[in-house]
Amino acid sequence: MRADARRNYERLLKEADVAFRERGTDASLEDIARSAGVGIGTLYRHFPTRDALLEALLHDRFVALGDLSTKLLESSEPRAALTTWLSEFARSSNRYEGLPASVVATLNNEKSQLYASCHAMSDAGARLLAKAQEAGEVRADLKAGELLLLVASLSWANEHSPDSIDRFLTLLVEGIKA
Repeated sequence: MRADARRNYERLLKEADVAFRERGTDASLEDIARSAGVGIGTLYRHFPTRDALLEALLHDRFVALGDLSTKLLESSEPRAALTTWLSEFARSSNRYEGLPASVVATLNNEKSQLYASCHAMSDAGARLLAKAQEAGEVRADLKAGELLLLVASLSWANEHSPDSIDRFLTLLVEGIKA
């Protein structure tokens, strides 16, 4: 990539991060381009879709979740390992307002640039869930997709009740029965 194109790419990522944090994942791409000092065509050359832009912003987080999963698979406490990973997944999903819905929608859209990353992240969580189930620490009938939907729902709820994600995860993992 030429130096000027690389600068544009980096400015677009920086401005997209700011816009998505302030206004959610539905923030105007035209406003992002304008804030970065480029035209909308430049944004689309680098990021043909909103999902492509989100993929660039979230890629490192998804890789980190996969790496964390691999590390946690060696834990002698599978339920605690799963809970730790779910907490990180929830925090990553909560980075931008609207992101939980985008991630869930992407899991069913093979054409999305986020599809592969979201499925790799989903597979990472599924491995931890399977280990906890094999240890008898998590109910056997829980499917990985169901668990990720529940955690995505918690991330969405946290958008409306900030700083509650740990409480929500505790309720999810421990249940709500007395």
